[in-house]
Amino acid sequence: MPSFSEYGRFATFALMALLALVSLIGLFWTGWMLVPLAIFAVLTALGVHDVTQRHHSILRNYPVLGHMRFLFEGIRPEIRQYLIESDQDEEPFSRDARSLVYQRAKGAEDKRPFGTRMRVYDGGYSWVTHSVQPRHLTDTDFRTRIGGPDCARPYDASLYNISAMSFGALSANAILALNSGARQGGFAHDTGEGGISRYHREGGGDLIYEIGSGYFGCRDENGGFSPEKFAEQAADDQVRMIELKLSQGAKPGHGGMLPAAKISPEIAEARGVPMGVDCVSPPAHSAFSTPLEMMRFLGRLRDLSGGKPVGFKLCIGHRREFMCMVKAMLETGIVPDFIVVDGTEGGTGAAPLEFANHIGMPMVEGLTFVHNTLRGAGLRDRVKIGAAGKIVSAFDIARALALGADWCNSARGYMFAIGCIQAQACHTNHCPVGVATQEPLRQRALDPVDKALRVARFHRNTMQALGEMTGAAGLSNPGDFLPRHLMIRQSDAQMVTGDEAFPYLPSGFLLADDGPDIDGYRTRWNRADARDFAPPD
Repeated sequence: MPSFSEYGRFATFALMALLALVSLIGLFWTGWMLVPLAIFAVLTALGVHDVTQRHHSILRNYPVLGHMRFLFEGIRPEIRQYLIESDQDEEPFSRDARSLVYQRAKGAEDKRPFGTRMRVYDGGYSWVTHSVQPRHLTDTDFRTRIGGPDCARPYDASLYNISAMSFGALSANAILALNSGARQGGFAHDTGEGGISRYHREGGGDLIYEIGSGYFGCRDENGGFSPEKFAEQAADDQVRMIELKLSQGAKPGHGGMLPAAKISPEIAEARGVPMGVDCVSPPAHSAFSTPLEMMRFLGRLRDLSGGKPVGFKLCIGHRREFMCMVKAMLETGIVPDFIVVDGTEGGTGAAPLEFANHIGMPMVEGLTFVHNTLRGAGLRDRVKIGAAGKIVSAFDIARALALGADWCNSARGYMFAIGCIQAQACHTNHCPVGVATQEPLRQRALDPVDKALRVARFHRNTMQALGEMTGAAGLSNPGDFLPRHLMIRQSDAQMVTGDEAFPYLPSGFLLADDGPDIDGYRTRWNRADARDFAPPD
């Protein structure tokens, strides 16, 4: 049951109704009460409309009072410059990205006058070079086939999918909206490590089943991996790929715990954990401890799933450790079908500030390293790479593809599409729009039918924008983007091409005995050991 304080959000609505009633009674004494009666009656009617409509979660959770937010949004263009100069609590990226997603999710006009809002003379500004002979692309259902030679059931994935967010972190209605939108738009939804819930299944969209160190949904009584339970989960036709989570961008190397008080029967059902006991995700996996064991475990997952694409997700930390994994691929012959590179700037979940800010490699650098290491080992053609980390716009996707990704995932963008306003109250269970809460009254504000349409619309409009950007560059498919299609301003009057900043290194150069030591790659490769993650003495 919601606490008494939870109902405080309806206090303004209740006050308007009370004042309307008082004004009505006051009419028996004086006709002057007709004016306040009219005002409070209109506000009461507005509150009734707010709690019954399905398009605005803020208004359902904060009737009458919630209109103040839309009032401020309405005058935002006039006060925008002041906000950019004075608001230190929210970065301009978040405001602009959220605005872009809202417009595309609602199907509203997303074009803006008066040129770029970026500071084009700042270091780090980047752009796509365009052609004087642009192309017009009519089919923007861009896809890539994931599945190597050992995969019996490859998956044609969209270039833009929903990144991992667990049921438990997100509400039931949020999960249902996201997955229903994925089904309508024909793209994939990563389950996150919290297992496959009834709301994932109800939505009917394609799933990427993520397996974390807690093995939720496929764990035995002691919290270890259960082959039988995994095979049962993976056999579902809705599950299209299997993703082993090593680390995530928000808090790499950090485990997690869901307190017993927050575990509902539905969460316990999805995760396969008992009620009344803290739900722990250890920092490391118990099913393997060496690179060779990890590759054999991935091969086992592929066999148990009936040959579905199997891969892993990580935020790059010690670069040598990733090279240990690649050496294990070569030694065992077990090569994952895909690798998802999660940047430290990504992540929608709550994390310790030090981890969020100072642990893990950013997406661009991590993606470049993984791409070039696989090229150096001669494995790039067998492994598809996904990229995640603040990928919200078509340009974000184009840049990631140019730097070596085959597809992209986004958590932030799709959360915006279902109404997230970045209140940063995820860990309090008091999310004002019903996205990140398990409180029934709060999540009721999020209508999964309406928000599913917005999820599908956001995906479709972003793919259309990617098609327009691809055509402007003179290309016929986003997969044709290369580093040379990017330009990067390093400082005033200095710019470099993407080829210079993020070059593709020669294929197979790590395997040659006399190969060059490019940017320290060979030094790390020589120190990497397929039998042990630990560094050599």
